[in-house]
Amino acid sequence: MTSSITDVEITPKVVQEHGLKPDEYDRICKILGRKPNITELGLYSVMWSEHCGYKHSRALLKTLPTKGPKVLQGPGENAGIMDIGEGWAVAFKVESHNHPSAIEPYQGAATGVGGILRDIFTMGARPIASLNSLRFGPLADPKVKRLFSGVVRGIADYGNCMGIPTVAGEVVFDESYTENCLVNAMSVGLVRYEHIIKGRASGVGNPVIYIGATTGRDGIHGATFASTEITDESTEKRSAVQVADPFMEKLLMEATLELIHDDLLVGIQDMGAAGLTCSTCEMASRGGAGIEIDVAKVPQREKGMTPYEILLSESQERMLLVAKPDCEQKVHEILAKWDLHAATIGFVTDTGRMVVKENGKVVADVPADSLTEAPVYHPAKSEPDILKKHREFDEAAVPVPSHPQEVLEKLLSDPTLASKRWVYRQYDHMVRSNTLVRPGSDAAVIRVKGTPLGLAMTIDGLGSYCALDPYEGAKTVVAEAARNIACSGAEPIGMTDCLNFGSPEKPEVYYYFDRVIAGLGDACRAFHIPITGGNVSLYNENPSGAIDPTPIVGMIGLFTDVSTAVTQWFKDEGDLIYLLGDIGDSIGGSRYLQVVHGKKTGLCPKLNMEMEHKLHQALKAMADGRLLRSAHDCSDGGFAVALAESCVTGWTHEAKTHGAKVELPGQGRVDGRLFGEAQSRTIISCKPVLGAQIEALAGKFGVPCAKIGQVGGDALLIGGEINAPVARLADLFFTSIEKLMA
Repeated sequence: MTSSITDVEITPKVVQEHGLKPDEYDRICKILGRKPNITELGLYSVMWSEHCGYKHSRALLKTLPTKGPKVLQGPGENAGIMDIGEGWAVAFKVESHNHPSAIEPYQGAATGVGGILRDIFTMGARPIASLNSLRFGPLADPKVKRLFSGVVRGIADYGNCMGIPTVAGEVVFDESYTENCLVNAMSVGLVRYEHIIKGRASGVGNPVIYIGATTGRDGIHGATFASTEITDESTEKRSAVQVADPFMEKLLMEATLELIHDDLLVGIQDMGAAGLTCSTCEMASRGGAGIEIDVAKVPQREKGMTPYEILLSESQERMLLVAKPDCEQKVHEILAKWDLHAATIGFVTDTGRMVVKENGKVVADVPADSLTEAPVYHPAKSEPDILKKHREFDEAAVPVPSHPQEVLEKLLSDPTLASKRWVYRQYDHMVRSNTLVRPGSDAAVIRVKGTPLGLAMTIDGLGSYCALDPYEGAKTVVAEAARNIACSGAEPIGMTDCLNFGSPEKPEVYYYFDRVIAGLGDACRAFHIPITGGNVSLYNENPSGAIDPTPIVGMIGLFTDVSTAVTQWFKDEGDLIYLLGDIGDSIGGSRYLQVVHGKKTGLCPKLNMEMEHKLHQALKAMADGRLLRSAHDCSDGGFAVALAESCVTGWTHEAKTHGAKVELPGQGRVDGRLFGEAQSRTIISCKPVLGAQIEALAGKFGVPCAKIGQVGGDALLIGGEINAPVARLADLFFTSIEKLMA
């Protein structure tokens, strides 16, 4: 091992190459009372990167609601945790792996899944489900097909090897993401109250132990890479993309959970972004302690690695833990049983400093808190001119199509609206046998074995809405996620988010970011849903521009009795069909306007949060009373697409489809009533004898309720506008992506 890199002269060019601004470098010098050496500069460069330091987002994130009666752990730890009763808690979080996936789609996606799983079992929770939200350019583009295929394979291979079911997700194809795909991964785990553990160091002299894979040069400066825009030169940064090993992660997960179960640890942290640097300084800072390590003791798989490389490597499947007094030997024995690398590399101190040595020689010595307290910026913001044009868009100038059935068929064939069967058939969504509702319904449902409890989970995003009106769009994405949970029969209890934007240093981008945060916060307060943590991914842009502002929302719902769970597809001939909510007739912001007329503009639908919350409560009450045969929210594609999905989506679950004959409610433009995306609407079905009870409950909650038809036949009939054979609709819906990917 050599330390020659510590002799590198710190010039303005070197500082710039580390992603630090001149005034940030001056601040580092002031903190240290001297100039940093190259290793110390590396520590600050990764910890003060946007990816780790949240420099441009921290001030706004503090405005979000994060507390509630069920919240056991909010933001600030590896994952949020909520109480679900019976001695159980749920841990969950979503994170991005956008930049790596754009360069190396398979490894980028796989390591994204691995990282979020570690965030869950680091809290003492056993992962029970994975979800994902993906964004790509138009699927006709060969480059997009390659990215899409690689990302899906990466997610599938990692999750399947780990034995964790992938139960839900969403995929959107839009020109905004052509050069910057988005890969947001979510994981959910279960933990007993007594096994919850946190990522902190305490107890002077307690051993600091490295476990898991050996350290290599892969992923060095991955956090810094994720904090810059993608350019034509980004492919040269493949070394910033980590390499996955799910089999190692499986061993790491089982060993970690055993160590926690046996009560041998003070704290534990995943080595994710910024690797050993992040886990060391964050554990020390959270515990109000210091840590001293010797990098010569770190297991390495490459020769001649410098302290700089060891500290900044983002090699995967690694953890750092602090053992309790007199437990070090037992920890090593358990790790040896699982055939894992383990090395005691340091100890906890009371100095508050992160001290790094190499063979006893100090190579870095900085205050731990200074690494975790990156500068906070309040960028300028200005409303983009394009938003005014969206508000001035004249819907009346858009012609009403003369053949609505052709429009419905075109929408069902649109890859964004079509079934994602091609994706989820590559995932194992039944492993561990807890999945009650698998992909293809509004929300997935997982049972908590040995109890009557269950969890509903979904992940949603509405970048196109937020591009038109960031405040309304953000409110709507929360509402849609909560509506999906409510349609499943559960109560929405908690949320995690992943906020994907362009450069916050551009006033127009920061305007979007500011308004999205305001919308998320207001909606969560209205629905009494706390945000327990999440991730911010900025600089998602390239020379041609930024992505649409894209907040992704992962939501958890609770069943006190999971046997009341509801799915979205129609069940039996003769069942009554109701529309809860008002039909609306606006086409602004709709997928219909974009796909059929080539216009992504107009005013996206306004959300009445009071009415939306009443709808959630009414759906929950109907499910609890076992009144519902099906429930499906009206969202992308509107009323007609939601009806078609209710007819056909039972095909892959129950080997049957159902026709329906319904009226087209309301007044105004026909295409708006059929394909517009007015909010707070759900299509439900029930047995005929329960219709009066459905109407009474809707009235009790003040939710508009119209009986619009019945299930039956082999065609979908909507008023006098659509008469489509269900078999044809099913073929279009299920095979669209498969044909494009053939």
